[in-house]
Amino acid sequence: MASSSSIHARLALVALLSATTLYCIHKYRRLKRLKTLSLNPSTRRGKIFFISETGTSKSLAQRLHKLLESNGVAFDLVDPTSYEPEDLPKETLAIFVASTWDGGKPPKDGEFLVDWLSESAEDFRVGSLLLSGCRFGVFGVGSRAYGEEYNAVAKEMSRRMVGLGGAEMVPLGEGDVDDGELDRAFQGWCDGVIRVLKGGSAQAQETNEITQNGVVESEDEYIDTTDEEEEDDNNDIVDLEDIAGKAPSMKNGVVKVAKRGDGKKEMVTPVIRASLTKQGYKIIGSHSGVKICRWTKSQLRGRGGCYKHSFYGIESHRCMETTPSLACANKCVFCWRHHTNPVGKSWQWKMDDPKEIVKGALDLHTKMIKQMKGVPGVTPEKLQEGLTPRHCALSLVGEPIMYPEINALVDELHGKRISTFLVTNAQFPEKILMMKPITQLYVSVDAATKESLKAIDRPLFADFWERFIDSLKALQEKQQRTVYRLTLVKGWNTEELEAYFNLFSIGKPDFIEIKGVTYCGSSATSKLTMENVPWHADVKAFSEALSVKSNGEYEVACEHAHSCCVLLGRTDKFKVDGKWFTWIDYEKFHDLVASGEPFTSRDYMAETPSWAVYGAEEGGFDPEQLRYKKERHHHPKPQAIVA
Repeated sequence: MASSSSIHARLALVALLSATTLYCIHKYRRLKRLKTLSLNPSTRRGKIFFISETGTSKSLAQRLHKLLESNGVAFDLVDPTSYEPEDLPKETLAIFVASTWDGGKPPKDGEFLVDWLSESAEDFRVGSLLLSGCRFGVFGVGSRAYGEEYNAVAKEMSRRMVGLGGAEMVPLGEGDVDDGELDRAFQGWCDGVIRVLKGGSAQAQETNEITQNGVVESEDEYIDTTDEEEEDDNNDIVDLEDIAGKAPSMKNGVVKVAKRGDGKKEMVTPVIRASLTKQGYKIIGSHSGVKICRWTKSQLRGRGGCYKHSFYGIESHRCMETTPSLACANKCVFCWRHHTNPVGKSWQWKMDDPKEIVKGALDLHTKMIKQMKGVPGVTPEKLQEGLTPRHCALSLVGEPIMYPEINALVDELHGKRISTFLVTNAQFPEKILMMKPITQLYVSVDAATKESLKAIDRPLFADFWERFIDSLKALQEKQQRTVYRLTLVKGWNTEELEAYFNLFSIGKPDFIEIKGVTYCGSSATSKLTMENVPWHADVKAFSEALSVKSNGEYEVACEHAHSCCVLLGRTDKFKVDGKWFTWIDYEKFHDLVASGEPFTSRDYMAETPSWAVYGAEEGGFDPEQLRYKKERHHHPKPQAIVA
């Protein structure tokens, strides 16, 4: 009599053989169906659906539509909001270019279609042959910075279409909007689509098919993409411009994943370097950058300084704008770099020496200053002053506080008697706490509620709100000057007056800067238009309303009309005998730092000149400068803000 273990072994073998047989039958039927569909095309035109939030997927779909037309293949371009999903079983060819948006969900224009697919696939009454007459392809558009949510919508659509009997004519394609390879990946995928539609080459595609678990089934040397993504998540970092291997490349419509190299990579890859250099940045080492500000040029020419000149007495022509980290943990809708810089949650790159960063920044900055020689208005005296920077704005782009040696870098600047103005995006509270004294520390407060902060900053951290609040709390622990920086975006956060006021007590900042968002042109990554840009009158009204809410704790201290910016100051610290002391005694600050003794923000304050005080006729413009005005033709009335 056979033993129990022998019987179990035989049963396991039978089960394995049965599963193998069913798998082969499934493969044969699917291959036969693909071939039949290819040889017997329906007269019904194929459909290209775009599911788009910012317009990227739509533009890609339009590109594919033109490409198919040029190859003599008739397709209709379809907006899913005007399509009835119940008609999908009638389609013989369907192509989807789908974006993934907030929380791994589809954009609003595709919600109904995606939900219909999911509900139909889960409904036992529908069956698994509903879409058996339809060949389809899906290309996903997303961002790897969001980890497991990367192209979640496209993956879900592909899985649901297959579950309803659809025949996937090409493997799922994926593109990353941030890695510089989106166009190449999409083109490779399109080539695969056209090859299948024109030549009956479905069999060739079948041998290189990506299964549902992410493993590429091929005799070629491919890598399990599931393991690759899991490893990325564990590393807690995504270099969005890593052309060396993280982002998948496409060849003949098939995803290929390069193997990971050893050692830490450089943050600034060739793609990032080319993009930022084109925008006027000078790259320092492997992760830092410097750029000359337009206000630096303006004050060199005697045409006025930036708002920091009016608020704090900075000499704009002697200010160097730089960052030791081009990476950031947010993808803000108003990012003035349109997300061409990398993003990440922690530092995983090669790290440059802080002394070399400062030296490189000063060298590159002074070279750019020298190029201003001979420009109308630039005097030899101003040029010479500009060649010896006295201020450093650590706010160029990215998140400077991420740099592990930020304290050493600040020490290097202070050792050269260069003041420091550092801006952080409120996602690294532990870094704020460990910061040494700096001249002025900013926290960006881009929204006042969890929902709006997520919509505006698009943070990578799942616990972004907790990090935000902890960052504000950390600010209260600092003894030197602290600032909330509010960027007003009409239609996004200008209605949150009460919520903003409630944040004041958490960080108790010395100052609150309120600035209208700067429109930086159209971008696939941002839906902002000029309609979202508030006028100076709007910013003033918002600021005055906040001041009223504070019951005298904060008052409107300064304004810079040209920058559409207003400053609130704490009356108990910086308003003495009716006069404002928002300016900084920079020499006193450096002496205090050098002494090594504890000091506070009151120890290096200086009186604000009358022309910079709120309500002054000059509007924050230095009367010693030559005012240069451009003609303005449109002055709509500002919207009233109710306190």
